Amino acid sequence: GRDMLSRAMGALGAYRCIECNKEASELYRDYQRGVLRISICKSCQKPVDKYIEYDPVIILINAILCKAQAYRHILFNTKINIHGKLCIFCLLCEAYLRWLQLQDSSQSTNPDDLIRYAKEWDFYRMFGIASLEQTSFLVGIFMTLRWMRPEILKTKSDFILLLKALLLSSYGKLLLIPAVIWEHDYTPLCLAFIKVFVLISNSQAIRVTLNLNRMLPWLAIFFGLILENGVVCLFQKMGWDV
Repeated sequence: GRDMLSRAMGALGAYRCIECNKEASELYRDYQRGVLRISICKSCQKPVDKYIEYDPVIILINAILCKAQAYRHILFNTKINIHGKLCIFCLLCEAYLRWLQLQDSSQSTNPDDLIRYAKEWDFYRMFGIASLEQTSFLVGIFMTLRWMRPEILKTKSDFILLLKALLLSSYGKLLLIPAVIWEHDYTPLCLAFIKVFVLISNSQAIRVTLNLNRMLPWLAIFFGLILENGVVCLFQKMGWDV
């Protein structure tokens, strides 16, 4: 099954060299009896994907360090389909953080069922707001890239691949929960660092997916943040706590 999938992806040119980003027909060659040989890229003469021999923990560490090679391995040479679930879980983390901050600002000891229902509704509202802000951020990125470089997002598969890359690269939001659980005087600073880390990861994901320089991804993220903050201002004018 694994060999059949490997041959099918190779036939479609789905593999990429993690060093030079050129297409590759295969990642390795199986000589049977457990003997594998990593393929060499015809363009840069380096191993197409050295990470196929690495432990997942090492790959994760390299991804945390925002190494382009690790991102290419994850995005192009593996079949990871957790981006949807990861996005929902990250939004739940962000909604929980906002909901907790809202409860801290409005302490109430009234055990009435109506109060408990209102608090539950507040969580759903925070989840909806976080979802709209995330959507606005992504829309801002896509609009900027489409406007600046229309040739890089020509097909539906290009959009889907970039969306998948952006959702996967937002995994840093999972750190919001530990930052809140182990609350400390430096928690606001930790939350700011988490936000910066997520943006850096998003930038690297755009750069690797579309094979761009460093400037354009950051420009797209900047306009994404502008649109996201515009949505926040709209909610604040409506009198909602965000």
